[in-house]
Amino acid sequence: MLKRLNHIAIAVPDLKAAAALYRDRLGASVSAPQALPEHGVTVVFVDAGNTKIELLEPLGEASPIAAFLEKSPSGGMHHLCYEVDDILAARDSLKAGGARLLGDGNPRIGAHGKPVLFLHPKDFAGTLVELEQA
Repeated sequence: MLKRLNHIAIAVPDLKAAAALYRDRLGASVSAPQALPEHGVTVVFVDAGNTKIELLEPLGEASPIAAFLEKSPSGGMHHLCYEVDDILAARDSLKAGGARLLGDGNPRIGAHGKPVLFLHPKDFAGTLVELEQA
């Protein structure tokens, strides 16, 4: 089912400062900020060669990232994103196996313009997992 690791997401309190750390201190290529109101975040992607790092900043008070940062004010790893060939088949297989999906269980369009789903961290060793259709 799983293909490659697409990205590692890190919640940050200051997107501009975090992007500057990756760009200026590590010499990484960093994308322009992208607001995703339907997900309640603004993101940038850091090119790490074999994968990407997604830096997430809250977009509004109702953002799930705002709640995350209340518990971890300096930020931290938020989720891992894996690619799958068929997100609906992956969803159905995971649900049949007892995995819990966040939200209504229907894919939404993510930052890369592709369908995504999130899986409950309690079902995956304490890690929030995002699936993205490849």
